[in-house]
Amino acid sequence: MADPYATLGVARGASEADIKKAYRKLAKELHPDRNKDNPKASEKFSQVTSAYDLLSDKDKRARFDRGEIDGDGNPTAPFGFGGGGQQAGFRPGGSGGFDFGGESSDIGDIFEGLFGGGAKRGGGGFSGGFGGFGRKSAAKGANVAYRLAVAFEDAARLAPQRIILRDGKSIDLKLPAGVETGTQMRLAGKGEEGPGGFGDAIVTIDVQPHRFYERVGDDIRLDLPVSLSEAVLGAEVRVPTPDGAVMLKVPKGSTSGKVLRLKGRGFHKKSGGRGDLLVTLMVDLPVDDDALVEFVQGWQNKGNPRGRMGV
Repeated sequence: MADPYATLGVARGASEADIKKAYRKLAKELHPDRNKDNPKASEKFSQVTSAYDLLSDKDKRARFDRGEIDGDGNPTAPFGFGGGGQQAGFRPGGSGGFDFGGESSDIGDIFEGLFGGGAKRGGGGFSGGFGGFGRKSAAKGANVAYRLAVAFEDAARLAPQRIILRDGKSIDLKLPAGVETGTQMRLAGKGEEGPGGFGDAIVTIDVQPHRFYERVGDDIRLDLPVSLSEAVLGAEVRVPTPDGAVMLKVPKGSTSGKVLRLKGRGFHKKSGGRGDLLVTLMVDLPVDDDALVEFVQGWQNKGNPRGRMGV
């Protein structure tokens, strides 16, 4: 029953950002891919992931802080049983019941309220015993951490991804909208086996960089080379997108740096819809083109393209 704050090395009052930062640092250091010869690192990685899973859930974190659940997410015993703090004692009362915290009461009513009738009354005592009171439920097996590399285009269009688990079985994952590096997906019951059942598999997504796309939020930026004639005269050119090539109209007289927008060709948003593909035109001049050199030498251009910069 580890303290998730201690596992991540943060204070109890740590912000969500501090918790996330601490987790990423530890996950990077302890990732199984970097510690193939160190099984203890893999075990610690699972502990760190479980701690982050609890503290990143606002409801679970609040329940842990109030002492309602332990570091494994299991309910704690009521009234301080099995833990620190003041414990309620059983002392003979004056009316055939128990002295519970200084007042005489029928403890069967208390147990019945807590456990939904798990401890039943019979006369002045119990007919069914404590019904397992004070015993902690059997722990599930450990969670297993995986890291899945996803191609940039696949992440943009949410293409299904196949992952092979430790037992050799494969699963097709459906990526969530807004997926990015660090996104975690939980596969219930795909972890290690324990007395209380199987733990979960925690899959961390790692979106791979692309050779000419760049992600900016939910949008994608692309520098697109165009010829001098296409920029001067205007043209329709083919443009790559994560969903396949499309035609784009280059306006007449375009210069390098002009940005054109292809709507709905970016990443899927958590709120719905998709970002855009922002295409920046880059005029590509040919090298050692004698005809172009001769034309420019005879071309009288008196304009100053740097005038707006004050030079």
